[in-house]
Amino acid sequence: MNHELDLHTPTPPEELFAWGERTYVMGILNVTPDSFSGDGLIDDPAIVVQRAVTQAEQFVADGADIIDVGGESTRPGSTPIHPFEEIQRIIPVIEAIRQVSAVPISVDTYRAVVAEAALEAGANWVNDVWGLRMDPDLVRVVAQTGCPIILMHNRSKPKNVTQEERLGGRYVGIEYDNLLADVQRELEESIELALANGISDEQIIIDPGIGFGKTVRQNLQLLNDLDQFLDMGYPILVGPSRKSFIGYTLDLPPEERMEGTAATIAIAIDRGADIIRVHDVRQMVRVARMVDSIVR
Repeated sequence: MNHELDLHTPTPPEELFAWGERTYVMGILNVTPDSFSGDGLIDDPAIVVQRAVTQAEQFVADGADIIDVGGESTRPGSTPIHPFEEIQRIIPVIEAIRQVSAVPISVDTYRAVVAEAALEAGANWVNDVWGLRMDPDLVRVVAQTGCPIILMHNRSKPKNVTQEERLGGRYVGIEYDNLLADVQRELEESIELALANGISDEQIIIDPGIGFGKTVRQNLQLLNDLDQFLDMGYPILVGPSRKSFIGYTLDLPPEERMEGTAATIAIAIDRGADIIRVHDVRQMVRVARMVDSIVR
């Protein structure tokens, strides 16, 4: 993909992404102090913007197609922050990345006020981990701007989180009548909400929500049966990178989950994923290209 474009008029997504031809890679850029994976950038606020720009440029050099900027941790058991603080964290970073690169930027937020500010600052997509269910005004922002929206399935509840110091938080006791059918039905409810309020089919990307309100076993099943979501007719994003279900399966902390992540990425692509959301861009781009060469 060519990122050498006019920085002030980013190419529309439909011209950048040919779904089904190859796997696209989204690099995770956490502007937080408490990311579960240990990659949050706010340990020294004085240099956070420059560090973020450097990381984004490295991601693009390593093959990332999209940069996903988030200012609030979504790890199991995390504490929500005020929208103003979220805006303060991410807007300088988005503005700075946009000054040096035309790479599509996704803002990882479920809040309308944050999404609106991010889009004005140069972001292109909204990545909503609550699938338009948390902030009813977000659907207006997305409809008015015409930006792509990632609708993720999420049944996260604090009461279902258990913490283990070495491996982190995981969800337990989450019950589904039928995991795949329930996830699909609830995603369809988010899609119906979007379409009823002026968002077009072409804007929608779906994410089954690996790690969000699912047990270790449910996450494994969801990945293995990801192809069941192809009939919904939308591009599919998956984000298993470094997540606790890998850690609990392999008994490994976040910094040692590279190989486990690679295995999940390979399976996800084989089952039909269009976008993979990852921390380790260089390595997972290689995995994606190798799997693409086999299955596509």
